Amino acid sequence: MKTLLVTGSSGLIGSEVCICFAHDGYRIHGLDNNQRAVFFGPQGDTRWNQQRLIQEIPHFRHHEIDIRDRAGVLALVRELKPSAIIHTAAQPSHDRAAAIPFDDFDTNAVGTLNLLEAARQACPDSPFVHMSTNKVYGDAPNRIELKELSTRWDYADPAYRHGIAESFTIDQSKHSLFGASKVAADIMVQEYGRYFNMPTCCLRGGCLTGPNHSGVELHGFLSYLAKCNLQEREYKIFGYKGKQVRDNIHSEDVARFMAQFCEAPRAGEVYNLGGGKDNSCSILEAFRMVESLSGRKQRHVYLEEARAGDHICYYSDLRKMKSHYPRWDIAISLEETIAQIVKAWTGRLPQ
Repeated sequence: MKTLLVTGSSGLIGSEVCICFAHDGYRIHGLDNNQRAVFFGPQGDTRWNQQRLIQEIPHFRHHEIDIRDRAGVLALVRELKPSAIIHTAAQPSHDRAAAIPFDDFDTNAVGTLNLLEAARQACPDSPFVHMSTNKVYGDAPNRIELKELSTRWDYADPAYRHGIAESFTIDQSKHSLFGASKVAADIMVQEYGRYFNMPTCCLRGGCLTGPNHSGVELHGFLSYLAKCNLQEREYKIFGYKGKQVRDNIHSEDVARFMAQFCEAPRAGEVYNLGGGKDNSCSILEAFRMVESLSGRKQRHVYLEEARAGDHICYYSDLRKMKSHYPRWDIAISLEETIAQIVKAWTGRLPQ
């Protein structure tokens, strides 16, 4: 039986990957120490998701290891020699990173290096998939000529009608400390692929979302927005008139692409993994969609100052992904994704 090691296994993407690959016949090992609760407090706790995996996946094995624990990571990978490694563990907030720069860099950059070197020593031929971020581009996308529409910003430059491609610059821009630590991890994953000819890839995610997200204000746009709406709590809009645009991809679509890559891996690849223009929305547009499902008006306050390094408009050009893996495409629409999130929060929140 093939073996999969998933880091951040109790998180949104990690848990979805566990379910997906278990259905494909893998024996699943999850590595997670609930660090999200340390980063974000009780609202970020993911133990409920860990218990869900234990109940739903036969023979699922949980490993309470911090990816910063180099000796622990090396020993575990040496013991398992997994058929594939999917690395989703991270400090995921660019706002939070400024307050905890050592924790952020040690988790995102050093933790990734620990896993890469463990893989090189124990299972160099096993596919290694790294969940990177579109924040590696910093705020450079904000230099693209934009046009203001009634509810959103969009690209005015026709060169970007399909979105941001992997060739976009990562230099000479403000990344946030989070973006910088993820750049370091991203480049190391590429380098292990190119230098050691290991089957690695970086997935530069946009807004990864779905019903199993423990969304908080500093991370988890759609999940947190829906939660605020259902609890009739005030949502803070940070600048850009609430018209800033994100492309949203369901965690199932992310996991399906990872499975495709593991079937036919390539060395040192990079893919912009988002929902594309069809699954994009602004904050104002997200308000309307959630309101239509919940029947509750979204309470919000507008703050003029935008978040440092935040994108005004970002959606992914998916053409490279689709050309390399033509059996993959976005399967879950934005409307269906939001409906699932609202339904999930309705079931989890106290009535």
